Amino acid sequence: MILLEILLFPGFLFLFSLAFFTEWLDRKLVARLQNRYGPLHVGPKGILQPFADFVKLLSKEDITPARADRAPFVAMPILTLALAMTPLFCIPIDSLSALVSFEGDLIVVMFIMSLIALLVFIGAWVSTNRFGTIGGIRAGLQMFGYEVPLNIVMIGPAIAAGSLSVSGVVEWQSQNIWLILTQPLGFAILSLCLLAHLQRVPFDIPEAESEIVAGWLVEFSGRKLALLRLASNFELVLAASLMISLYLGGPTGLWHLSPFTYFIKLIICVFILSNLRALFARYRVDQLLSGTWKYLTPLALLQISMLKLLTW
Repeated sequence: MILLEILLFPGFLFLFSLAFFTEWLDRKLVARLQNRYGPLHVGPKGILQPFADFVKLLSKEDITPARADRAPFVAMPILTLALAMTPLFCIPIDSLSALVSFEGDLIVVMFIMSLIALLVFIGAWVSTNRFGTIGGIRAGLQMFGYEVPLNIVMIGPAIAAGSLSVSGVVEWQSQNIWLILTQPLGFAILSLCLLAHLQRVPFDIPEAESEIVAGWLVEFSGRKLALLRLASNFELVLAASLMISLYLGGPTGLWHLSPFTYFIKLIICVFILSNLRALFARYRVDQLLSGTWKYLTPLALLQISMLKLLTW
């Protein structure tokens, strides 16, 4: 049974399907908000389009630049995909406990998310492309901006629940109250910081196609680009799952515990992130840094201070 859970549900097969589904949902929502149709023809309502795009990229020519540092350049997409998938095993989907659950797994999730951002910088740097290097530097600066408030608002639910385990936070909410009701400010800050972590509009500063071609992605093609796109899908699932687990009670509903509850909440969270992506234009990197340090970080600390006062 454990092997089936790892391979099928809620393991690899389910997570791959969920990654492609969230990409399709995100593309459909953004298209509708921009008065477009989005994917239409591959599968019902175009639902198989992300998978078709993945297969197409796998079949395209895979080029490694002659002046690139070959070993880390080739390894970076594989490591990024592995790191993007790993934290999802710490997220409760069909029960109060995840496949991998231990005290402190929330810190591991935070650490892995930081490593993914660091890999973006490394991948851009070893490509030796000038646009890639600029995109990598932007990604590093962006990380310095959002990382502090992101970690603070992820620790807030852990303080309230008295546990550094994602499953522990979910279990506490199932017995008490969803933390979005007591920490709405933390949920809002988490949503914005996750957008910056995902490098999605309005925080797509490291890619910025109208400024630096495709930024840190410019030299990645074929299989490498396919793996990086799949990794970004997993990161979107992870972002929505963290919103669900830390603030929306995980897979617990008002009267029952069900993976369908998690799925409905996932759609709601992707809808929130897609709306933010469609509503705003890109910020400059200095605007991101000043905004996160001047506003989001103090507000996140205020949220923690209010929480400590309530616990006292």
